[in-house]
Amino acid sequence: MSDLETFRAETRAWLEAHCPESQRQPILKREQIWGGRNRVFPSADAQAWFEAMADRGWTAPSWPKEYGGGGLSIEEAKVLQQEMARLKCRPPLYEIGIWMFGPALLAYGNEAQKQEHIPKIVKGEIRWAQGYSEPGAGSDLASLKTKAEDMGDHFLVNGTKIWTTNAHKADWIFCLVRTDPSAPKQQGISFLLIDMASEGVSVSPIELISGESEFCQTFFDNVKVPKENLVGELNKGWDVAKELLKHERTLMSSMESMSEKEDFSLLELAQQYLSLNSEGTIEDGEIRSRIAQLLMEMEAFEQLNERMFYQYKAKQVDQRLGMLLKHIGTKQLQRKDELILEVLGNKALSWTAPTANQQEHIVTRNWAFNKSHTIAGGTSEIQLNIIAKRALGMAS
Repeated sequence: MSDLETFRAETRAWLEAHCPESQRQPILKREQIWGGRNRVFPSADAQAWFEAMADRGWTAPSWPKEYGGGGLSIEEAKVLQQEMARLKCRPPLYEIGIWMFGPALLAYGNEAQKQEHIPKIVKGEIRWAQGYSEPGAGSDLASLKTKAEDMGDHFLVNGTKIWTTNAHKADWIFCLVRTDPSAPKQQGISFLLIDMASEGVSVSPIELISGESEFCQTFFDNVKVPKENLVGELNKGWDVAKELLKHERTLMSSMESMSEKEDFSLLELAQQYLSLNSEGTIEDGEIRSRIAQLLMEMEAFEQLNERMFYQYKAKQVDQRLGMLLKHIGTKQLQRKDELILEVLGNKALSWTAPTANQQEHIVTRNWAFNKSHTIAGGTSEIQLNIIAKRALGMAS
């Protein structure tokens, strides 16, 4: 038996022993486990599952052990992912620090910053928010106006950020700020870490069409930020930002695996809600064809992800493929949502109707919320421009 096969067998046995049955169910938003100073576990089973994974470092399995991570190789982390999927294990921790900020800090942070923040992210002790977009700086992020003035032993931050996901629940926020107004746009930006408990920080949630308020506007009014909270070099925060955005776009491409799950697949829903012919297949040939087309495209997308994995393993990564993931993944998710609503028909008209079941409530809310995915992390239009320029070599 190879080392990887041995690892798989040991991982399978460990997961079966430590993942409670209740944590092997479809994801429900109200039962997701988020970290933070004021974290609350939805159940004793959820807490036990989280603590078992965090103690092993498997909330961030491929991060270095010296910072609390699992220290797994790319191949081992893939095996862990596969075995968790086989058992239908829920993610043990939802945290922007794991998905985006942590990898950037590992790449650009100094040793003191890594020792201070990385173990707390792994243990779910701190919840992070992202301070990038502003009311006048969305797709053209480098035109941001939030400024940080050098006051000797600290920076003084003034400005506002928008679409800061869950900022009203976050403990810290990583921010792009302008530290040199006279420099060209991308060269006068720095990357700061700001404690949300700092005096002068305030947050206003924004209600979405789904009825939720995950996005917020965050305001900074003469906020003092210690100099040691600067990540990377002064005025070179754009380098850190680009590293982080790579991870954000990869996350956006895989949002379906992190989202609240319906109890049935698209095909099962169609068989449940639509008329079937004498052979037991969907009677409407047009919608049957569209479902088949989408399922094939989703399978092709999974194979593209698999191809990327083996390229990383061989250290021969075609960077152009990564540029496609966010655009393809988010569009496929939205197309799936649209098809599900067509399948449900008038059963999808309300997520509050007492006659609707939990399944119908979930898919309709997902459809409304998932409209944001082709905007978050860089709009699809901007992403297509990047693909055209950098992947296809087309002139602007």
